[in-house]
Amino acid sequence: MEDKIREEILKLLNESSEPLETKEIEEKLKDKIKKESITRTKIFYRLNLLRGDGKIKGKFTGPGKGVWIWWRFDTFEKRKGGTK
Repeated sequence: MEDKIREEILKLLNESSEPLETKEIEEKLKDKIKKESITRTKIFYRLNLLRGDGKIKGKFTGPGKGVWIWWRFDTFEKRKGGTK
């Protein structure tokens, strides 16, 4: 199950054209995997492991509790060579 979560997170971020919040990832994963054992804590843990491995990037935003946003490692680097 845990590897399935990791695979689906990477797939979601690869298919997305913009950064996703943790809550958005959680909702999409629960729709795809259909397991009650997928908790926000497990998803957040996997996201941080992927970030630590350099597979994705994440950033804490907002005041107070704020939210985390996540994106593919190379999302913004593709635009560097584009027009200014």
